[in-house]
Amino acid sequence: MAPDISALPYRDCAGIVLVNPADRVFAGQRIDNPGPAWQMPQGGIDRGEAPLEAALRELGEETGVPAAAVEVLAETPDWITYDLPVDLVPRIWKGRYRGQRQRWFLMRFEGPDSLIDIRTRHPEFSRWAWMTPEDLISRIVPFKRDTYRAVFEAFAPHFGS
Repeated sequence: MAPDISALPYRDCAGIVLVNPADRVFAGQRIDNPGPAWQMPQGGIDRGEAPLEAALRELGEETGVPAAAVEVLAETPDWITYDLPVDLVPRIWKGRYRGQRQRWFLMRFEGPDSLIDIRTRHPEFSRWAWMTPEDLISRIVPFKRDTYRAVFEAFAPHFGS
């Protein structure tokens, strides 16, 4: 009998919507996916770490961008959750989580593009680009599309300002 996936907890995660002055969003093509799987920087929140601390740490680990090169503009008011497809649950995070519970931060990138370096110690992206929110939503894996729509909706008042 298969385990009840709905009984598994969500993994706490922090995500970053990094925007440039033209309101384009940083997106990276996942290095571990041969198909189109673009996403924004995100990662787990360590024990004792605040969501913003985790977001700034993940930003540096995944893009090379230091905290000094961003201005934090907004935070989602609530956690946003998504469930993994059932076939992925046993393969991701050792089968301990059903999906993620995410706190997202909108950050304005205040440096030159040359500051971005995805060739990090543990690279997650094979390439990166600045995209419109709509373009990124169309390129994210399907099970995260509703999450990205919710994130961009929460931050919509900050775009174009």
